[in-house]
Amino acid sequence: MSTVTSKDGTSIAFSAEGRGPAVVLVDGATAHRAVNPTGAALASLLASDFTVYRYDRRGRGESGDTHPFAPLREIEDLAAVIEEAGGRAFVMGGSSGGALVLDAAAQGLPIPRLAVYEAPFIVDNSRPPVPGDYLTKLQALAAAERRSEAVDVFFTDALLMPPDAVAGMHGSPFWPELEKVAPTIAYDAAFMEGTMTGHPLPAERWSSVTIPVLVLDGGASDTFMHTAADALAGLLPNAERRTLEGQTHDVAPSVLAPELADFFSR
Repeated sequence: MSTVTSKDGTSIAFSAEGRGPAVVLVDGATAHRAVNPTGAALASLLASDFTVYRYDRRGRGESGDTHPFAPLREIEDLAAVIEEAGGRAFVMGGSSGGALVLDAAAQGLPIPRLAVYEAPFIVDNSRPPVPGDYLTKLQALAAAERRSEAVDVFFTDALLMPPDAVAGMHGSPFWPELEKVAPTIAYDAAFMEGTMTGHPLPAERWSSVTIPVLVLDGGASDTFMHTAADALAGLLPNAERRTLEGQTHDVAPSVLAPELADFFSR
């Protein structure tokens, strides 16, 4: 394990493999290096042509955390990793990590090309929006150290799982791992705030992102993922839109890797 120090002093753990131009992979909610085999496999597949950086977002895995949280802190974390990678890097954000990397690009981080896989925006009535108090509820639960309840809220409000099914998961081997990162679910909710309402995306939020952006979804994913990808590609001035046939939100690294390699090699 290696670490970099973010602007606020937080230690951010990362690993790197391969050789060539730098690519940074950014996880979505609850994921980090120790529990994300998809990210590990994707890095291995890209390592023949790129130096691939995977890092634990703050509050997860082997990274530290510093309060109070603000979305800008996570952008600074990514900036520190990019600086460690040589000062510029291609970036891929998966799921809610897509909102983070779009915000980072809007902040002017040195990202020459950006890829986003299935940022879970809700832009129409193809699925119910998250409740209006989703973020504040998660923040309150995190402040009260009610971690299991925060995970419950994520599964029921964001993933639309039935409460009884979620309750049945509490005794599973992976539940303690989810509880460990439960406070960071609110971090992702902060990035997603305003984008899961069932209304169009806020066009001004990413209007300054003029770099090439590859907007990806899976052909077998839920309809709202397709409309989200369409909406994002429609508001970015330099977007390329692709659908990976047969794929879902849990994308196969063997299918995603060639798409990223092609896009980042131009």
